[in-house]
This record gives sequence, structure tokens and C-alpha cells, in this order.
Amino acid sequence: MKKDVEKIIKNIRGALQADGGDIELIDVTDDGVVKVSLKGACAHCPMSTLTLKNFVEKSLKNEIPGIKEVISV
Repeated sequence: MKKDVEKIIKNIRGALQADGGDIELIDVTDDGVVKVSLKGACAHCPMSTLTLKNFVEKSLKNEIPGIKEVISV
């Protein structure tokens, strides 16, 4: 599952970098929780929670059935 998550994160990264941010995959747990770190502009953006849930989490859940949640660490 981690390789699938890495592939999608790579695709998402371009959109975040276009706004001065970035994302780093930290871990994927056995129970489907993806841990990421938002970088750059995304790290301090007041909209980062929406980006995390409505863009990153939604993208991962649409492509990988076993994903339950994406959290920022």
C-alpha cells in the first residue's frame, strides 16, 4: 500500500509546489492511516486542514480503498 500512496503523493506534490508548498510522506500504518508532513507555504497556511482533507485525503481514498485517514504530523 505504501508504494501506491507514494505514487499518488508524487502526483499531488506538483499542485502543492505551484502554491509554494510541499508534502512529505512519513508513514502508512497497517490500519490505513497515512501520516504526512506539509512543508513550505502549506505548513503555515490557514487553509492547510482543508488541503489535507479535501485534496490529499480525498485523492488517496479515491485511488486506494484501504486508506481510512490522512493526518499531518
